[in-house]
Amino acid sequence: MNAVFGASRQRPAWQTLVMFSLGFWLSASLILDFAIMPALSAAGMMSQASFATAGYSIFWIFNRLEVVCAALVLVSLLALRGTSHLYHHVRRWSILLGTLLLAIALIYTYFMTPQMSALAMQLNVFEPPTGMPAGMIEMHEGYWLLEAMKFAAGATMLSWCYRDSRKLA
Repeated sequence: MNAVFGASRQRPAWQTLVMFSLGFWLSASLILDFAIMPALSAAGMMSQASFATAGYSIFWIFNRLEVVCAALVLVSLLALRGTSHLYHHVRRWSILLGTLLLAIALIYTYFMTPQMSALAMQLNVFEPPTGMPAGMIEMHEGYWLLEAMKFAAGATMLSWCYRDSRKLA
């Protein structure tokens, strides 16, 4: 059993998994938030009646990837808990931040995306699209607040893991 969970053999693999998952997740979020969605908005797609369906399809896939990345990060941090050279309080904070990241991903997947899609869904095909619904502003504010928390927590954990991996080398 020590061959599987030994501290000296598996530590770099878990740290690599944390850093890869966080790097992939945060960079994909940046691309989605600051490249894809603004490009769709500039192209006038948000004024189309089918935008809610297209947006839900995009975020349905991306949110599932977020949940997988957050779960990988949390599991890797739990595996590193006893073997990492990080200070004791940093290990506790990293597990707390990993749990926060998983909670944010679950909020996006099961609350924010369905609610925002439902608000934007045009149910009357005879009525032209009127723009953003009234409740969507608050949902966007909540989304950007969660995004800021996600980027802050993810960047902090990424720097801790990178610093820890540099100490091992």
